[in-house]
Amino acid sequence: MSRSQEIRPDIDEGIDRKVLAQLRARFLKVNSGRLQRAMQALSTRQQLVLKLLPLLLHVNHPLLPGYVSGATPAGLSGFEPDDELLAEVQRLTRSFAYKPYRGKQALPLHGLFLMGSLGTVAQAEQSDMDMWLCHAANLSAQALAELQKKCTLLENWAATLGAEAHFFLIDPERFTQGARDARLTSDDCGTTQHYLLLDEFYRTAIWLAGRTPLWWLVPVYEEQRYEHYTSTLLAKRFIRAEDVLDLGHLARIPPEEFIGAGMWQLYKGIESPYKSVLKLLLTEVYASEHPRVHCLSLRYKQAVFANQLDVDELDPYVVVYRRLEEYLKARGEHERLELIRRCLYLKVDKKLSRPPRNNRKSWQRLLLERLTRDWNWDARQLAMLDSRSQWKVRQVSSERRMLVNELTYSYRFLSAFARSEQAGTSLNSRDLGVLGRRLYAAFERKAGKVEFINPGIAPDLAEDVLTLARTASPEAPEEHQWALYNGTIAAQDLEDFAPLKRARELIELLAWCQRNGVIDASTRLSLHPGASDLNDFELTNLLASLQQVIPTPLPAVDETALQRASAPREVLLLVNVGLDPLKQFSQLNVHMTTERVDALGYSGVRENLIQTLDQVSLNSWNELLVSRYDGPNALLDCLQDFLNSLPPGGQLPRLQVRCFCRNRATAIAERVEELFRETLSSFQAGQLNRYLLRIRQHYHLLELVPGRVRHHALKDLPALIEHLGQDQPRYSELRLDRSALEGEDLALILPMGQPNCIQVFYRLHEHNALAEISVLDEHNGLWRQQVPFRDEQSLLTPLQRFLQSVLYRRNALLPLDSPESAQSLDILYYQVQPDAPLRAQRLERRPAPSAPISHPFYDVQVIVEPVAGRRAHITLYCNHREFSELEYAGDLYAAVAEHILAQRSGGGRYPCYITDLDLSAVLGEGQAQTVHYLRYKSRLEEALNHALQQA
Repeated sequence: MSRSQEIRPDIDEGIDRKVLAQLRARFLKVNSGRLQRAMQALSTRQQLVLKLLPLLLHVNHPLLPGYVSGATPAGLSGFEPDDELLAEVQRLTRSFAYKPYRGKQALPLHGLFLMGSLGTVAQAEQSDMDMWLCHAANLSAQALAELQKKCTLLENWAATLGAEAHFFLIDPERFTQGARDARLTSDDCGTTQHYLLLDEFYRTAIWLAGRTPLWWLVPVYEEQRYEHYTSTLLAKRFIRAEDVLDLGHLARIPPEEFIGAGMWQLYKGIESPYKSVLKLLLTEVYASEHPRVHCLSLRYKQAVFANQLDVDELDPYVVVYRRLEEYLKARGEHERLELIRRCLYLKVDKKLSRPPRNNRKSWQRLLLERLTRDWNWDARQLAMLDSRSQWKVRQVSSERRMLVNELTYSYRFLSAFARSEQAGTSLNSRDLGVLGRRLYAAFERKAGKVEFINPGIAPDLAEDVLTLARTASPEAPEEHQWALYNGTIAAQDLEDFAPLKRARELIELLAWCQRNGVIDASTRLSLHPGASDLNDFELTNLLASLQQVIPTPLPAVDETALQRASAPREVLLLVNVGLDPLKQFSQLNVHMTTERVDALGYSGVRENLIQTLDQVSLNSWNELLVSRYDGPNALLDCLQDFLNSLPPGGQLPRLQVRCFCRNRATAIAERVEELFRETLSSFQAGQLNRYLLRIRQHYHLLELVPGRVRHHALKDLPALIEHLGQDQPRYSELRLDRSALEGEDLALILPMGQPNCIQVFYRLHEHNALAEISVLDEHNGLWRQQVPFRDEQSLLTPLQRFLQSVLYRRNALLPLDSPESAQSLDILYYQVQPDAPLRAQRLERRPAPSAPISHPFYDVQVIVEPVAGRRAHITLYCNHREFSELEYAGDLYAAVAEHILAQRSGGGRYPCYITDLDLSAVLGEGQAQTVHYLRYKSRLEEALNHALQQA
């Protein structure tokens, strides 16, 4: 191109009006070429819409589409319809007669422009028409409302002709100040991208009618002093103000816009990466040039000034590609460049490996052929891309890696740019944080998470025929895994084929299939279960259960959900997958009958029928997580993790439990669901601190501690009683599973716990002269002791006196004005009836023992004091006589026993009871609960009564 054809006006030396006219003509030549290309790809009816819209906006006529009223703003600056256009409009209504506007009246509509992909290499049949309608700044609110209504009517009319049109009203004066009331394209993210949107407008918009952009006439080297240049043009009347409209310049783009644009494209790229990668990378190019950004619209303008008017090279998508190619080649990033080429090829969507329709090549196809030749793409590569609608797992997985890498890189680049330019406002920082979580949720790998491999890459991954097999692991033959193969493969031939996907557990593999749509209703599955008990019936039901929990496609994640920690929304528990819990009886074809049918303790040997659980959880971030639980504590581990995954006070997930094993499947599922729902509702509502259940011979206690649930496994009843006797910082409610203490009197006693109350339960075993005393204290701690029994009075009175002394000492240490001091603890008594364990047991309320009794009792008081480096120092007072270790050393209990026996008539060796205990020196300022005193009392009484027997 010769230098003489380049126009380089100099405002300081004066400008020839012919030069400006020549410049405008060049822009209109490119515009005409793009408009012609847009028309070629439209249907006849869609072409009619594009032709008639300027005239329909220029006039108001009751019989024409879009008519509102005679007062609706009408009249496009400088627009005059030709005879062909008038003939077209008269086909709509013969009564229409065009009357041109007279004189030099200022018309309210200044310009009509077409935005979007129309007229570009990426134009498709479904491409919509985004129309910018620029209007005068002095329109009243009522006039604007009428104009907007007219545009809406025109959109509806266009839709009847198969065209999707969108009108956006632009006030150029407000626009140049960065003010606008609405989105300006159907792909616009808001006012934070003013300059980038203007850049896109200048390089892609097709002028349809009205004034032409003033920006066209300003050389690139004068962009920095755009206001001076344009004001000079107008002031010296090189151009007329009524011929141009001013939307502003692109001398500088604020860094915040790159962050906003990048975030918007990343957000869209999570669902449709191919559409966003080109714009994301362009944002990266711009940001990397900041602050001296030479945006593409300036390159486009420079080409027009240089008379480089090749419509192919000025195509908006080709212009973007050329700039990205230049950037990536300079950086040596050839893998990213290939991805960009694939994105452009798929965006254009002209399948070059197949012959064109009617054997006529469109201009888009010819342009794409030229590009792919430059890229050295062969027929195989073209065929692979053209078959994207048939891509399955392998192709999609490979492409996903590149796309996810690109999106992740863009996010990191964007975050680093925001930090380096200090452009991250509090709003941007929050949005970047939310966007980071959205990317994390969509693409980040983590333990137990099911990977989503098809973010808009291929329309359908469903396979027609698959083989599912349980095989030995190649690395460790003693271990087994599940594998999914394409097609029907015999068991003996499996090792000759590479699977589509492997997983340690079946549900992990099936959940992956459901999340990615690999299996649908038409897929035929061949099953090789190996040593597992899986059958076709169970497999079909497992897939149906997963389809209920994981509907595809999943709804988009709301931003408010991403501002909070993820929480389970749907939970599916699958019990005994591929496993028969009574396999030994199934193999013998024997049906087992028993009265003990609880799934946690089935039959006389208390079999636990819940052997494995697979938890499938869909959380609030649309992450799909799978966890496997097996082993003796599978149920408890699953329940504990489930409860701990719930947010405090948050919405409870929808829980479903399914079991499809051969024996007792329905009963097993119902039992697990009952257990989960009971603990879930109780713990979540804050009504419960502990939950007790029994599995086989062992007891399990779930305990709510601050922020989480903890699990204690207890091997037998004595271990349980010891654990329930441990100190509690406050009252702790205990709930029993329905079969936790079946046949035990504790099943009656433990549910009786209540705060601010000490409850004594006693059971008499008259056949062996023993009694069993149980106490639930004010914190619901349990103390139990078996003692010799003579009569109720001698059994209960020492305990009553001891408890009263404990309460007396506690109240004496409290401030008189404290709430605890005003709140006295009741002491209640119950007798367990009858004493025979196999008969129906019940509790009967009993009065507290009265103080006067017929049997003499000594006051036996004990004071415990700590001694540094040694065990506690004990001092006993028997009817106020002191017995101290200082005096008797190791013979303390023997001395006390001799004294007590000497006071008894006949030297009777019946038990001695401690009636008062002081632990204040041991506790310091703390307050021990009653079971703490009772444990001390038991140990001291045991030592004292042993001495009585030996004396």
